[in-house]
Amino acid sequence: MNELKYGLIVSDFDGTLLTTKQTVPDRVKSAIERYVAAGGIFAVCTGRMLASIMPQVRALGLKGLVAAYQGTVIADIESGELIHNGGFTVSQAREICRTLEARGEQINVYADNVMYTTLPPYDKLLNIYEEITGVKSRFVSATMSDFVRNNALYCQKIVSIVMPDKKLPLYEYLKEKLGQKYEVTYSASVLVEVSPKGDDKGEALKFLAAHYNVPIEKTVAVGDNLNDLPMILAAGVGVAVANGVDEFRRYADDVCPSCDDGGVADVIEKYGFA
Repeated sequence: MNELKYGLIVSDFDGTLLTTKQTVPDRVKSAIERYVAAGGIFAVCTGRMLASIMPQVRALGLKGLVAAYQGTVIADIESGELIHNGGFTVSQAREICRTLEARGEQINVYADNVMYTTLPPYDKLLNIYEEITGVKSRFVSATMSDFVRNNALYCQKIVSIVMPDKKLPLYEYLKEKLGQKYEVTYSASVLVEVSPKGDDKGEALKFLAAHYNVPIEKTVAVGDNLNDLPMILAAGVGVAVANGVDEFRRYADDVCPSCDDGGVADVIEKYGFA
């Protein structure tokens, strides 16, 4: 049996574990299997909603815990039991929605595995997003802040899907307006996201390390985008895939090959085994 160097490796999913063709390379699957067989813990921490990531991690044969919604929700893969279920109060969710509404932005609200949206069903970006995540949205014709209040929604995350050239301006706007109270970040090229303060991927990594009794200095985190930053900063070793955005890569301890080149397999081979 191979001797382990780092006992816990946590990977982002989209753009890191998953290729741009929406597959996980065979060599990555083999590396994960070998690492787990040797006693290592491999976990996924993603911005996706739980309903979207669960089929993916189960298909990979992963056991134990998975972190979704930026780490706001942590669940057992086999049973589906929620181990941690963070979220916004109704008043917090309404404040975020009203801030987006004041700017004329469309809104996605994620509440207990349901995705509500003000984007029309024929919107192309929404359709692509639904296809990638495997989750169909529910259209809200009312003002989202009122919808949240009227239905007393417990929301795990609030997102705007925008054209790529609108992403950074919206991120800066929300960071200024809401950044003191909530986690504001972005992922992919079209998503600007708001989640509860303290429920980021870094805190999820710490939770996983404590759960598995792995010292934090013996953890590795891999990601590609700004929402992965708290995770790679919290880990013993933070790794960026080569396709990661510049703002993220410069904080990494190491850079591995791109997601399309199966970079996570290289991370497992380099840091997983002594």
